[in-house]
Amino acid sequence: MNITSQDALYMARAIKLAEKGWFTTRANPRVGCVIAKDSEVLAEGWHQKAGLNHAEVNAISNASNSAQQDLSGTTAYVTLEPCCHFGKRPPCALALVQAGITRVVCAMQDPNPLVSGQGIELLQKAGVEVEVGLLEAAAQQLNVGFVKRMIHGLPKVTIKMATSLDGKIAMASGESQWITGQAARADVQRLRAESCAIITGSASVIADNPSMNVRDPEFLSNEYFAQPLRVVIDSQGLVDADAKIFQLEGEAWLATTQWQNKEYPAGVNQEVFEPTADGKVDLYELLLRLADKGINQVLVEAGSGLAAAFIKQQLADELVVYMAPKLMGATAQSMLNLPFTQMAQSIALQLEDTRVIGEDLKLTYNLVKKR
Repeated sequence: MNITSQDALYMARAIKLAEKGWFTTRANPRVGCVIAKDSEVLAEGWHQKAGLNHAEVNAISNASNSAQQDLSGTTAYVTLEPCCHFGKRPPCALALVQAGITRVVCAMQDPNPLVSGQGIELLQKAGVEVEVGLLEAAAQQLNVGFVKRMIHGLPKVTIKMATSLDGKIAMASGESQWITGQAARADVQRLRAESCAIITGSASVIADNPSMNVRDPEFLSNEYFAQPLRVVIDSQGLVDADAKIFQLEGEAWLATTQWQNKEYPAGVNQEVFEPTADGKVDLYELLLRLADKGINQVLVEAGSGLAAAFIKQQLADELVVYMAPKLMGATAQSMLNLPFTQMAQSIALQLEDTRVIGEDLKLTYNLVKKR
């Protein structure tokens, strides 16, 4: 690649711009764009929400609205290959060509089969010089869920658990509020806000009647923010239609194995699945259906049984554990219902991040998959 240190600085700025859409882009990838000429930045833009203009078009528009209207001979730094197909918006690659931009630096190729190299080809055929791969690893981290959905047809799945130091999530009676402190619970709001969907189980809803929504004003004040899809896995239809999780703003799914003749509020959709051999909702099929809906990131907030099922079926990518400085004793409920009897059955975890959140410890693990 014919890349300079100045190019790297502009691409780093484009990555920072992409992060501005972290909680709002949802179905679409997070993308940032910087347009520069020599040592001067002429315009910037980022993708704010699916259905709105993409980062490149926003940057071009911002340049047109400023004193710098002539973009001929400029370089565009984009964190993802510009699209080349007509979707909800015209192709960004064509917009770059029409703006007179003569060089485009992409951090990574788009894994979307509708683009995947074709945007680069369109630019090159129009005489635009294209460089690909600058700060690629950082750009991939912007859209881990999107990349997984494009390549494997499944969203990224994160399991969140709150435990005591001895690995317990509730007392034997079911009492669990509160294991972790206020700071950790606030951090969970961020996990929810960056997720496209939140999955929980019927047992958790019946026991706690949770909201499973985002309530932090930091996110609600953003005009582009939308509540994540709330998904209740309820194979046998045990959850009442008036449960709090069904009453709140935003869309909710009831994932079940048979149609439930209940009067659910508007915005609640019944998703019926062929039951597995043990009469459960097929989790793999559920994730496929969520991916078809454009869901990139799923957060599982559930009890020890459902969380363990995602792990046992190798459907989870990440485990986030908020560990409180408490001991809850031998009779308390364990974090995961994994009835292992031999060391060979153990599941390997790769520690990715450790940080202190208030009085609690937040541990983030990647799950090492065997297949």
